[in-house]
Amino acid sequence: MKPLNYKVLIASLVIVYAIAFIGSTFTSSSVSSDWYDSIKPSITPPNFVFPIVWNILFFLIAISIYISWISAKNTSTKKSIAILFGLNLFFNVLWSFIFFSQQNPETAFFELIALWISIIALLILTYRINRTATYLLIPYALWVTFAGILNWLIAF
Repeated sequence: MKPLNYKVLIASLVIVYAIAFIGSTFTSSSVSSDWYDSIKPSITPPNFVFPIVWNILFFLIAISIYISWISAKNTSTKKSIAILFGLNLFFNVLWSFIFFSQQNPETAFFELIALWISIIALLILTYRINRTATYLLIPYALWVTFAGILNWLIAF
């Protein structure tokens, strides 16, 4: 077992939570809006559930990045980790922007498909590096799948 690499751990947490903060700027004012209240399906959890779940998921994503990074055997693998996690986090923020700021559930749904595919790519990549990193991403995949169902119900 490798010793804890505090620099990589802190960098992982700071990067993920900085991205989460950016995403929250698009959602925080909209989740209590008349627009959102008028379109959300009956199976939507109460508003207070979302920040709790997302904080847990972002923590798990950050730990997955950390474990993947320290477990990577070479620079090429680390580059793949950076690219795929970066792309995934970009898609995560983009969905919030499209859905909440642009109030465009239809386009957001198709963007969510790209987000979901990036999660599957992360599951495949991390499985090859360290299975614990993969297991940490499964709740994220499940939650985004549920978000996709909600998005579908709103858009179509």
